[in-house]
Amino acid sequence: MAEFTGLGTESVWDYPRPPAVLRDDRPVRVECGGRVIAETRQALRVLETSHPPTFYIPPEDVRSEFLFPAEGHSWCEWKGSARYWDVIIGDEVRDRAAWSYSSPEPGYTALRDHFAFYPGRVDRCLVGDEVVQAQDGDFYGGWITPDVRGPFKGPPGTHGW
Repeated sequence: MAEFTGLGTESVWDYPRPPAVLRDDRPVRVECGGRVIAETRQALRVLETSHPPTFYIPPEDVRSEFLFPAEGHSWCEWKGSARYWDVIIGDEVRDRAAWSYSSPEPGYTALRDHFAFYPGRVDRCLVGDEVVQAQDGDFYGGWITPDVRGPFKGPPGTHGW
């Protein structure tokens, strides 16, 4: 597994297919409902052609008392079957704000039981001191930071890229 150096900018069009999994030791934080629900320096970053990176946070760095199983699954041709999680803080419910892989496909076992969050479904995600911009669309959960450039797949009209 490679390690992210954090130098310069990256084009998502230089990312590989099938996706790569890289260790990233920058601070990563997810906030929702006035709480920090995940915080780590041990994130895994998944890089796939045309997509902003997706950050996966180890389960020990996630406040699991705020995560509840949601209905439905999806299938990734590379990673396998994903299950979804609602984030619930008090009376506030963020439907399917996170997902995880309990039995990822070979080549992606490092992601087992890590949580990924949709930045547009929580209050704020940060990588280092940078606030993440959510990837457009309602399927992909990419995290857009100033060091990543597109164009990005996700908005209407880009599904066939």
